[in-house]
Amino acid sequence: MSQTLIFEDHYKKLGIENVSENPLEAFSGNKFRYDIKVLYIPSGSEISVDFNHFKTVKPSLFFLTNQHIKISKTKEDATLLYYNRDFYCIQIHDKEVACDGLLFHNVFEIPFVELDDEENLIIKNLFQNIQEELQGKDSSAEEMIRTYVKQIIIRATRKWKKQNLDNDNRKIPSNEIDIFRDFSRYLEIHFREKHNVSEYADLLHIAPKTLTHKFKNLHLESPNQLIINRILLEAKRLLIYTDKPVKEIAYDLGYDDPAYFNRLFTNKTGSTPSNFKKNYSSGKKYNI
Repeated sequence: MSQTLIFEDHYKKLGIENVSENPLEAFSGNKFRYDIKVLYIPSGSEISVDFNHFKTVKPSLFFLTNQHIKISKTKEDATLLYYNRDFYCIQIHDKEVACDGLLFHNVFEIPFVELDDEENLIIKNLFQNIQEELQGKDSSAEEMIRTYVKQIIIRATRKWKKQNLDNDNRKIPSNEIDIFRDFSRYLEIHFREKHNVSEYADLLHIAPKTLTHKFKNLHLESPNQLIINRILLEAKRLLIYTDKPVKEIAYDLGYDDPAYFNRLFTNKTGSTPSNFKKNYSSGKKYNI
């Protein structure tokens, strides 16, 4: 059984939906495609995010925007919090925890954080507080809900940094983390028309070699490869989830020469676009 609570005021929208084992299809498809999403998944669940599959060992939060998501298994309630940028996106004053912050579109392509027992309880209580505010319909509910959303994002950002950045192999100086976050944000905005590292380096006001060197120092894929990865991801989405022909997909992604796009896709994936669409399989599997 599912329960949905929604706040809407002019252009602002936020909703929260609890879904038990049935019907899991409530999270599938395009219903929440264009919303910013925070998905709470209990341990022992299985979830697909685009073409990757995860099995949760601990309760986890997934941070999603236009990815395709599907829950294939969960023993307890999953909770989806979704909102648009008009409701919450404090990009200027709280860049790290804004809608384009570390948790969304990060270059490490890790869209989740794992929760320990204490943090799990806190996060579940914050979701519960949001539900109570939506049910109460008080005139100050909007601002209260926004403070709870911000707490979830701040706590998760701290956790994500601890789990993914604060180790010997991947320690980003605090004064440089903006470059990686901004690269991710610019890539998400411009990948259809900007295909070269130099174009992103210009947006970041640094030399292309400097940008590439910063990624290399952290043992990350090169900016050029990340650009290609993002283009290929969108190509796969369009191939699997739409009926667009390959030629139109090539044009959508900024390639005037569909034959060149076809060669790029084939070279990087080992399959032509047409064969990928025809033979699409379940993809990689991860335990988290």
